[in-house]
Amino acid sequence: MSVKIGFKPMPLVIAIALSVTILLIPTPEGVTDQAWNLLALFVGVIAAIIGKAMPIGALSILAITLVAVTGITVADGGSANDAMKDALSSFANPLIWLIGVSIMISRGLLKTGLGARIGYVFIAIFGKKTLGIGYSLAFSELILAPVTPSNTARGGAIMHPIMRAIADSFDSSPSKNTQDTIGKYLALVNYHSNPISSAMFITATAPNPLVVNLIAETLGSEFRLSWSQWAWAMLIPGLVAFALMPLVLYLISPPKIKNTPNAVTFAKEKLSDMGAMSRDEIIMLAIFAVLLLCWAGVPNLLFNFPINATATAFIGLSLLLLTGVLTWEDVTAEKGAWDTIVWFAALIMMATFLNKLGLITWFSSSLETHIASLGLGGLSAGLLLLITYMYSHYMFASTTAHITAMFGAFLSAGVALGAPPMLFALLMAAASSIMMTLTHYATGTSPVIFGSGYTTLPEWWKAGFVMSVVNIIVFTLIGGLWWKVLGYW
Repeated sequence: MSVKIGFKPMPLVIAIALSVTILLIPTPEGVTDQAWNLLALFVGVIAAIIGKAMPIGALSILAITLVAVTGITVADGGSANDAMKDALSSFANPLIWLIGVSIMISRGLLKTGLGARIGYVFIAIFGKKTLGIGYSLAFSELILAPVTPSNTARGGAIMHPIMRAIADSFDSSPSKNTQDTIGKYLALVNYHSNPISSAMFITATAPNPLVVNLIAETLGSEFRLSWSQWAWAMLIPGLVAFALMPLVLYLISPPKIKNTPNAVTFAKEKLSDMGAMSRDEIIMLAIFAVLLLCWAGVPNLLFNFPINATATAFIGLSLLLLTGVLTWEDVTAEKGAWDTIVWFAALIMMATFLNKLGLITWFSSSLETHIASLGLGGLSAGLLLLITYMYSHYMFASTTAHITAMFGAFLSAGVALGAPPMLFALLMAAASSIMMTLTHYATGTSPVIFGSGYTTLPEWWKAGFVMSVVNIIVFTLIGGLWWKVLGYW
């Protein structure tokens, strides 16, 4: 009789072994035993996440439990109550609730059908050519991004079914070995829209608030990016990247079908089937507009009435509940939101205490010393760190794990070596989404779209590498100039 367990033994054993190995290594000079012990726990948790030993939320509960029980964050003389408060401290972080509540709001796009309608409208207008369909998919994703913090839900649950329906209308299907006609190209555009849109708004992917938090902890509270500051910073390079992406993919993976008048007919038929906008769709669209205006700071500009970004998200969710567009059952059923709140709280808590205990400062100083030995200038050293950070994502299956493990130390090292602080911070923030392009396991969206079978593994990796190069060049050159204009550096 088999024994039921809630974890994968081998990944968990490896994670524990890594933690024990770190604990057995003598604490380096300049590091406290307390910080070193927390590092051992942190590395074990990250390794377990990478190895998918348990769902990330379950691992986070274990991490919170271990921090509370061991008192690993508490100085000598601290109590068990202090340890428990430390373990739960990040649940009060507004950015965590901003993402969690925004994911709940995004459920309305699926429930009302507004997300699909937006996609079909673009295709009905611009879908006469395959390239036009590509741009329609890309800009539909962009419009949905500000209120869809789950990039997997946006790219996989909303846009991917639309993309597949269009491909099927042209009889382009992996099951018929006809994916090269148009499906492969559309699948690649469907996917590569996701990393760019994720880079453009704090609320476009769940790890972005973690990036904001790490930037503020590393550079000082005066560098804490607001929703509107992030959106303005990423606007121009993001739009340029969106404009180039469908064209680049068209060149490296050209579809056999170039003209697609049937797509316009197909989209119009879908819109006809959907009928006029329902009451719930209209309300969802209006609340969508309210959220964007508040996040952009319009009430403060017009009425001197600032509204916190997280409070704005709660306003949106409250309105959806009051109007009945969403029910409380919808909210409680949105497991992704509650899961995100739990694992974000655990990871931010550990990352925060690693910083408070001086471990990040020590590691970044060590990194700085090694890079400095190469004799590079500040900007060159920063670019080397940026490229190393981004392409190390080949080793990660979680953007959150990657960001938590490396972002703070690499940012600190780059700034210490002379890279302009805000320029480097924004490039690192952009790279944290751009790195999603690389592999078929890079983020939650990638296995959904890759698993549909429209591309082979070599084709996926080739497109991913090419787009990563194009995107990082755009954000470095166009973004750097734009951020100079904005006075960010």
